[in-house]
Amino acid sequence: MSRIGKMPITVPAGVTVTVENNLVTVKGPKGELQRQISQSMKITMDNGVITVERPDDEKENRAMHGLSRTLINNMVEGVTKGFSKTLEIQGVGYRAAKQGNNINFTLGFSHPVVKEPPAGITFEVPSPNKIIVSGADKEMVGAVAADIRNLRPPEPYKGKGIRYEGEHVRRKVGKAGAKAKK
Repeated sequence: MSRIGKMPITVPAGVTVTVENNLVTVKGPKGELQRQISQSMKITMDNGVITVERPDDEKENRAMHGLSRTLINNMVEGVTKGFSKTLEIQGVGYRAAKQGNNINFTLGFSHPVVKEPPAGITFEVPSPNKIIVSGADKEMVGAVAADIRNLRPPEPYKGKGIRYEGEHVRRKVGKAGAKAKK
């Protein structure tokens, strides 16, 4: 039995969950999320507790059991608390500024880069070198944060670029061998 898959999901107050033909819809204070769960899983809800069961012990069903439960749990958690990713900008002259809902990046290119948030995602810029991406959908928050990081990924020689908060970038030594040949 899957350790994660067999855990029940408690639905907090203020959140409504509907399951129709394995289409799970979760509504809460932070928004509404929908997701089609694998047809082989049996999703039941009674007294504010959601359980996910698998039909048999085939390899694919075992794999989908824990995944299905985690996807539903992330939806419930997203509409109640929400998810966020923090990005840091390092480098002389690299900065971000908020313009309405968009973020305007100055990243050493000949032009400023403007990033527009997709539906359900919000940007915060508490300081010129920090960005917070937040929203109800965990997958979307991670994807948008990855897109922002890919504008200028951290480089290994000086460490300049956009990185996740707490991300460690392995530094490389520069051209030290060229000086020793003289």
